[in-house]
Amino acid sequence: MSNEPILVIMAAGMGSRYGGLKQMDPVGPDGETILDYSVFDARRAGFRRVIFLIKHAIEADFRRLVGDRIAPHMEVRYAFQELDALPAGFTAPEGRTKPFGTGHAVLCCESLIDAPFAVINADDYYGPHAFRQAYEALKGARDDELYRYMMVAYSLKNTLTENGHVSRGVCETNPDGTLKDIHERTHIIASSDGPLYTEDGETYRLLPPDSPVSMNMWGFTPSLLGELSARFRTFLETELPSNPLKAEFFLPFAVNELLEEKKATVQVLRSGDRWWGVTYQQDKPQVREALKSLQEQGLYPAPLWN
Repeated sequence: MSNEPILVIMAAGMGSRYGGLKQMDPVGPDGETILDYSVFDARRAGFRRVIFLIKHAIEADFRRLVGDRIAPHMEVRYAFQELDALPAGFTAPEGRTKPFGTGHAVLCCESLIDAPFAVINADDYYGPHAFRQAYEALKGARDDELYRYMMVAYSLKNTLTENGHVSRGVCETNPDGTLKDIHERTHIIASSDGPLYTEDGETYRLLPPDSPVSMNMWGFTPSLLGELSARFRTFLETELPSNPLKAEFFLPFAVNELLEEKKATVQVLRSGDRWWGVTYQQDKPQVREALKSLQEQGLYPAPLWN
């Protein structure tokens, strides 16, 4: 099994804008969570191993509500993102409650990863196509003179909500389909004219509706872990002191650095699926209706885990 791709699901965040532990919120017709659909689609695509990245504080509830239901169908492992999960010689700043970011999250899974792996968010519905692409790419993933990574991108128009602004990584690609750069746009809204973004809260600019955006569905070889480890230490030494309570070590930033240093390539695969997510409480009815419709179309069985 050690060469079989692994699915890593980041489920440690509490969802500040949403106001609750949305990873465990039922949205499917039979009480399924968004995370259930991701694991179901991943299993259909070929994944057989999943790592849930959570906090110790939610472990009992998470196992009962999610993990135990999935365990008969997948090999389930748990990793934990805690503020004290730091290299020797470092301690969390006094008063810090915010996790150290998605790069640190992946590092917290290091001891469980022995094969190419996909990384996704727990609260995003990615769709079957994305997981098929990810599995096929990772099944044959091998580094050569460069690290060979991948990501699944979505059309921006398929990732917006009508209930507020969203943050998206807008991707720029090279002619060969590899990633050139990611531009973080932290305030994008849907409008009758198309997607709009602002950097100052006053001036809005149009973005092409079909712009490829990252929804944090990445694929890596284990080589990433050593790079993250070194870069996280640098982050702790140089960036954290200037913003001890809020500075974060983001996975896309580390990937961007590797691209700039010409150490890696990231193949950008495009998904035509509609993304669904619960960024705000008001998103939940729309997501429920979408998943119910997909089930009625025969895309998913009822209940999901028979």
